[in-house]
Amino acid sequence: MKVLVIWRLLTVGGVNAGWRNRAIYFKQQGIFTEFLYTTDLGGLHIMDGVAPVYLTKDENKIVSIIRNGRYDAIIVVDTADAYRWLGKAEFDGPVIIEARTPEINKLSPHIKDFRPIQPATIVVPSLYQKRLASILTENIPIQVIYNGVDTSFFRPIAGADIHHNTPPTVTAGKKVIGWIGRIDRRKNWKLLLRIADLIQKERNDIEFWVIGGAQSVQREKFAARRIEQELDDIVKWFPVIPYQEMPHIYAKIRETGGCTLATTRGESFGNTFIEAMACGVPVVAPGVTSLPELVIHRKTGLLFREGHTREAIKHIYRIVDMDQARYEKMSRAAVRQVQEKFAMECIAPRYTELLRTLVGKVKYP
Repeated sequence: MKVLVIWRLLTVGGVNAGWRNRAIYFKQQGIFTEFLYTTDLGGLHIMDGVAPVYLTKDENKIVSIIRNGRYDAIIVVDTADAYRWLGKAEFDGPVIIEARTPEINKLSPHIKDFRPIQPATIVVPSLYQKRLASILTENIPIQVIYNGVDTSFFRPIAGADIHHNTPPTVTAGKKVIGWIGRIDRRKNWKLLLRIADLIQKERNDIEFWVIGGAQSVQREKFAARRIEQELDDIVKWFPVIPYQEMPHIYAKIRETGGCTLATTRGESFGNTFIEAMACGVPVVAPGVTSLPELVIHRKTGLLFREGHTREAIKHIYRIVDMDQARYEKMSRAAVRQVQEKFAMECIAPRYTELLRTLVGKVKYP
């Protein structure tokens, strides 16, 4: 079987990380995946050696790729323009819509009008996202399939395998708090800087690693504010870290007894949370949207009320001040949670079954 995934944005974010993992698993099951993007935002390297990638905004080229690709099924991720492309290419196989954007106003254009096609089903990555999508569409089945993580890649690493000689380097005596992802309004980087500012006034044994954001829309505002608030000593920014290095980043955070921090206003899923937990790193995050489905409060991490700066700080202190035994217990629980609920071998079979069922219903000449 051969499938095409269409999405506008080739990022290093959760959608593409999730599809990278699926493509690797699919290939083992005899399902070959190709990807079509219109804009590269620094994510091309994560698909190296995984699957063919088309990158073009030329509609004629896109239609030609769809028409000549002989795809058994096509998956469209938050890209309303793709419905027109599929119509022009006269694609008559099953089309799956993935509804990923966690903001209703941004999701609406992608799932309110599918003409000229008729999707077979809508796939969402969380129960929260199913509730959101159900507000916007009727008469099309919606299925929840969580993102899966490759637990042979994202796993606890210890000792010399952490590679201390690769950046970033842990500062002696510091507990590391990782903040990972795009730098934009929804990720709420301003709350991160408020938290860091208060912690800097209270302690000198904590530093923050901001990982990613090289091509984010608000990167310049973030960089300027970080300097203006004199936070460059406590908030270290690493705009480009190869995806393949992330297990080592998490290993360094774990070795210091640190955690990852999210300040997001909302997520449809949140790959960085399960990647961190798979590596044994506890998570501090707001208890909004899909996050309570991923992080078990007081077991695999701690959830704070959205926007509550002081509560977030309290949770960070609670983790970094744990004794070794309690920290290890939370770390092991986080790994176990991912292995049992979000490991690719637990999640991906549902998607392969869906594809085989839909493709099996199509009668080709």
